[in-house]
Amino acid sequence: QVQVAESGGGLVQPGDSLTLSCAVSGSIFSITHMGWYRQPPGKQRELVAHRITDGRTWYKDSVKGRFTISRDNAKNTVYLQMNSLKPEDTAVYYCNTRSGGWPWGQGTQVIVSS
Repeated sequence: QVQVAESGGGLVQPGDSLTLSCAVSGSIFSITHMGWYRQPPGKQRELVAHRITDGRTWYKDSVKGRFTISRDNAKNTVYLQMNSLKPEDTAVYYCNTRSGGWPWGQGTQVIVSS
């Protein structure tokens, strides 16, 4: 069964940057469209970015221009580079397929606060 493990979160100040990583077990990673999701406190989980296998990407409007999703198929890892972080980016971040079809990992907490 495929498993994901997110890491890289932390407590940062507004304007700072973070890079999240998601290691995926299983040999199907290279043929899977991947996404990053987040769940802000008290709110539902939402898709913030995805990258399909041909390299095309999509971003939620509120993160466009600040977040970049990338992947390294050799390492079975997907990344989310987050720049110019805002307090409203505070959330638990998860990775999964673009459709959210795998079991969810534990996520990684990002807190943006001064």
